[in-house]
Amino acid sequence: MTDVTPILRPSRLKRWLRTAAVALVALLLGALILDRLFPLPLPAPDTGSTVVLARDGTPLRAFADSDGVWRYPTTTAKVSPLYRQALLAYEDRWFYRHPGLNPYALLRGAVQGALHGHVISGGSTLTMQVARIIEPIPHTYGGKFLQIFRALQLEAHLDKTQILDLYLNHAPFGGTIEGVEAASWAYLGKSASRLSRAEAALLAVLPQAPSRLRPDRHPEAARAARDKVLRRLRDEGVWMSKQVSDAAIEPVVARSLRAPLAAALLAERLHQQQPRARRIVTTIDANLQRAAEDHVASYLARLPPRSSVAVLAVDNATHEARIYIGTGEFADPERAGHVDMVRARRSPGSTLKPFLYGLALDDGLVTSESLLVDVPQDFGGYHPGNFDEAFSGPVSVSEALQRSLNVPAVDMLDRVGPNRFVARLASGGVDLQLPDGARPNLSIILGGTATKLEDLVGGYSALANGGIAGAPRYTPDQPTRPRRLLSPGAAWIIRDILASNPADVEGAPLEGTINRHAAVAWKTGTSYGYRDAWAIGVTDRWTVGVWIGRPDGTPSPGQYGAVTALPLLFQLTDMLPARGGVHAPRPASVRAVDICWPLGQSAAATDTSLCRQRRTAWSLDGALPPTFAERDPGAWMSGRVELRVDEKNRRLSAGCHAPHEHRLTLARWPALATPWLDAADRAASTLPALAPGCAPDSLAVAVPIRISGLREGSLLRQAPNGSGPLRVTVHALGAQGAVQWLLDGRLQGSTSVGETIALTLTRPGHHALTALSQDGAWASVGFAVAGLPDVVSRPVPPVR
Repeated sequence: MTDVTPILRPSRLKRWLRTAAVALVALLLGALILDRLFPLPLPAPDTGSTVVLARDGTPLRAFADSDGVWRYPTTTAKVSPLYRQALLAYEDRWFYRHPGLNPYALLRGAVQGALHGHVISGGSTLTMQVARIIEPIPHTYGGKFLQIFRALQLEAHLDKTQILDLYLNHAPFGGTIEGVEAASWAYLGKSASRLSRAEAALLAVLPQAPSRLRPDRHPEAARAARDKVLRRLRDEGVWMSKQVSDAAIEPVVARSLRAPLAAALLAERLHQQQPRARRIVTTIDANLQRAAEDHVASYLARLPPRSSVAVLAVDNATHEARIYIGTGEFADPERAGHVDMVRARRSPGSTLKPFLYGLALDDGLVTSESLLVDVPQDFGGYHPGNFDEAFSGPVSVSEALQRSLNVPAVDMLDRVGPNRFVARLASGGVDLQLPDGARPNLSIILGGTATKLEDLVGGYSALANGGIAGAPRYTPDQPTRPRRLLSPGAAWIIRDILASNPADVEGAPLEGTINRHAAVAWKTGTSYGYRDAWAIGVTDRWTVGVWIGRPDGTPSPGQYGAVTALPLLFQLTDMLPARGGVHAPRPASVRAVDICWPLGQSAAATDTSLCRQRRTAWSLDGALPPTFAERDPGAWMSGRVELRVDEKNRRLSAGCHAPHEHRLTLARWPALATPWLDAADRAASTLPALAPGCAPDSLAVAVPIRISGLREGSLLRQAPNGSGPLRVTVHALGAQGAVQWLLDGRLQGSTSVGETIALTLTRPGHHALTALSQDGAWASVGFAVAGLPDVVSRPVPPVR
């Protein structure tokens, strides 16, 4: 019987296992040493290109890395599943099963290379391709061994998802484009998360030969390569035949490579704030941004040379910016296209007036229809005028705000206090910058300061948010900063005034030019010298600000808010979706009440004989303040005046009596408004003459004046053979101080005691010349100028 000797005796088996273990340890130690000596050259996560995205992921602007490469960071989970299927089925079916290399594929590549004398198929896995992407490796047999080593390192250090992420972000796609997300946007204009099957197959094959297969340059070659991928996916059963045949019909249409450039200055601003961030998501709505930029681009054609435009639109509910245009044409040197005018400090013109009147409402100084006086006035040496130097006499708060009248606003600021007004705005987020060394003064309400468009938009949003202002937010993680600017009632009243601008008021939108289902509360402004034109609009959902001017601060004569910025504002608000906003109901603190002019108090509590004009006003917290008292203590006081008169209604001064005296009550208008009153109002407010023998009293302080040099009813003609405009010289007799001269309501100049003024008359027709003294005394003459057919000359309302 023959003995059977075991092939491996126990002693031999132990020695073999011991030897194998030693060899394995040595191999592992060698691999560890090699790994330490030759570490993986992985891309640093905080370096490279940066992409700034709209809120839906649409790229707004990309910033290339130091090598000029464009790359939009993405992850495996964010790209389309169709792309992942096409990529893995075509490039590496065994990706999730192999350790970094596929022995069968390598053997096949070696045999093919030996037969043909050069490399035919490298047998590279996706991991090996990543190894070549992250490190330049020559296409040689030595390079192949290095590539295998790097692939094994990748598998040892990273999981499969991390390796695939490296491929998705760094694979070459032609030109300076790297990564599937950048390629998808560059060639197809869409995110890699929304690819069709045909598009997925195209992008899966493109990195094999990015220069030869670029769809923008070689569409036929790109289509042939795409169809090859589609056929393999069909043959391997990844996609059904019907799906592949439908995909093959789709043409290869690619855009020429160009970097996105929307909201360019906002993207630059955020990139500067977060220089190490590779992906910055903003609050911008990509579709609205593109539409707004198209509007601005076409609108620039009507503007003077070197003009720029800035637009900011925020959602009132969140204060998130949806449109941000910092310049009319980015990088245009003539327009200073690198200057972001959304955050540039410029003179705000009249755009601060709504905040002033809102503060006055909160202080209980006025109602929406309180009587103000738009006449030439002296505020401690400061003599403001209106935009066209015309004046309107008695006006309401609503009229003064809607027509952007300057004198009533300065008067109001003088009563509120410049220091308090500036502090209140600052606490609400509207920061005003004064010239060096200057203190808050009355000129700030007419633009004698500087602020930013983004501050104004944040402040105006309070009109739709119950008085709560908020700084515009540009990224979703930017904190909200709500600030109380006005009370809910004051904000509601101011918005109602601005949204109720009548069509006959200058600057009002033409019928049909604005979306009527989204009423806009709007205000314009123009800085001194036509340097800045503003328009701010508020709807239930949106607050939109427009600035137009020259970034270098040079004037643009004839360009002002109502004609320059307002039309663009209406184009933008008409474009914006109206739904989603919440219409603020009238607060309980606001109620409608009838008041009487000139006293300004409740009509129900005012005798009908003293109610010269009845108006319906919005009252806040029940406040019904009287009309402001005269500013000049030397003038008679407006308001209710109680007199003693004799049987002939002649005034009796103190110590003067008559047999049948009785009491008479007058409702007095502000003295400076008297020239603008009609005959009935003027007569009802005029003091009765003193009775004979009565001593003068303090009520008659205004000394009568008379205009010399022009008689009532005169008809002026040009001298025979005369040329040039007609001139007339006049002066005020009896004036005790400075006199303001107004022709048809427009200021012509002022004179001191004894001085004359020469007037130039350029228009034929009827005219009215008024001399207005500081103490309220006035005189007026009507005359006509011959020439053209007789037409009535009316003052043109000021335009803002």
